Amino acid sequence: MDALDLAGMDVLDLSRLQFGVVTVYHFLFVPITIGLSFLVAIMQTAWVRTNNEKWLRATKFFGKIFLINFAMGVVTGIVQEFQFGMNWSDFSRFVGDIFGAPLAVEGLAAFFMESVFLGLWIFGWDRLNKKLHLATIWLAAIGTLLSAYFILAANSFMQHPTAYTFNPETDRVELTNFFEVLFQSTAVVAFAHTITAAFLTAGAVVAGISAWLLVKGKSPDVARSTMKLGIVTILLGAAGLGITGDQQGRVMVEQQPMKMAAAEALYETAAPAPFSIFTIGTLDGSEPVFSLDIPHGLSLLATHTLDGEVQGINDLQEQYEQEFGPGDYKPNIPVAYWSFRFMIGFGMLAGVWALYALWMTRKGRVPHGKWFRRSALLVPFLPLIGNSFGWIFTEMGRQPWVVFGLMQTESGVSPTSTSGLVITSLASLTLIYAILAAVEFDLIRRAVIIGPPEEVADPFVADESGERPMSITY
Repeated sequence: MDALDLAGMDVLDLSRLQFGVVTVYHFLFVPITIGLSFLVAIMQTAWVRTNNEKWLRATKFFGKIFLINFAMGVVTGIVQEFQFGMNWSDFSRFVGDIFGAPLAVEGLAAFFMESVFLGLWIFGWDRLNKKLHLATIWLAAIGTLLSAYFILAANSFMQHPTAYTFNPETDRVELTNFFEVLFQSTAVVAFAHTITAAFLTAGAVVAGISAWLLVKGKSPDVARSTMKLGIVTILLGAAGLGITGDQQGRVMVEQQPMKMAAAEALYETAAPAPFSIFTIGTLDGSEPVFSLDIPHGLSLLATHTLDGEVQGINDLQEQYEQEFGPGDYKPNIPVAYWSFRFMIGFGMLAGVWALYALWMTRKGRVPHGKWFRRSALLVPFLPLIGNSFGWIFTEMGRQPWVVFGLMQTESGVSPTSTSGLVITSLASLTLIYAILAAVEFDLIRRAVIIGPPEEVADPFVADESGERPMSITY
């Protein structure tokens, strides 16, 4: 293994950087796919129940955006899984017996389910019974949930390993109970938090695009209805994130106390513990220099009591040295601290915008101000940024562990990887992803500028010649 590359970064740092780029980029599409699949299903259900053409037009319009995003998610997701064999073969060998099980089920069952039913939805408009066709989009949406759950179950083993035994002869961990891995508390709360974030994200996409269409006067009957749907989804998602975030925080305090301490830059164990609004620490991350706190705030969040004890970074470092041996067990404190706040902050901004949009469009009003139009274009990006910082916090806050308490990140890198190989693949993927991002943005931009179709023939009603209108294009 090369000691250093030309830029001074070793293979470990380069491999982590590449995995981070691939993961964050892929997760831009995942929450939109999950949330938008259900919102499109709701739109089509509204059309089937009311026979109001505006909901069919809405289904066609946002269905096109959903399909563009789904295709991008599939492409980037495949590359995501290649990373385990490319740069993290020792990690894959060590946990493959456990980590591979939920991923295999996700690929063979959940992803297969969503892909098959999505295909039936795309090509079945003029071929299937109306209610049967509606069922296909709902089943595809449920498939996205199942895919998310199995992937999060695999990731949760990295956060909190359970249901395993270590085999010293093979130097691997082996699965003892598949269902315990699937349904451990870490997986359950991570799924709930991720899905509510997905609905917040999809709601922001629908509401933001609809608000822009409304201001521009494009299909106002469709735009007003879908904007309301998006706003309600944002507000419900924001409320759900508060509840599930609280649950996830309590689980994190029990299972990864160092991550919570790093998120709050809490260096010394405290009871009661304050919630940090703003903290500046020393360059080596060993102690705070200045901090603006809310008294008792962290104790209330972490323990649901005003005087509960929360362990600090320095005390946990000593504890881990005794448990795991000499080493630095602190994550990057500034990254953990600020990514935690950006995750929360950008999600809250989306919720604030939803209330603002609700007020601006009350009693049938049509806002025309430039600030509303600009904010409508901005709001879909707010939860996407929050999601990205959420995953950065989740993964960076676990460091130096790739599997908490079992394998450190430096031990999971492929032994045959070199700096040159990783730099080449990183540069190639970054270039390809930049091109794909430009393509998707342009496709969605064009779709939004065109707007919903002004008139759509009912694909389930035959015309005078007895033929159904072809309706598989979007």
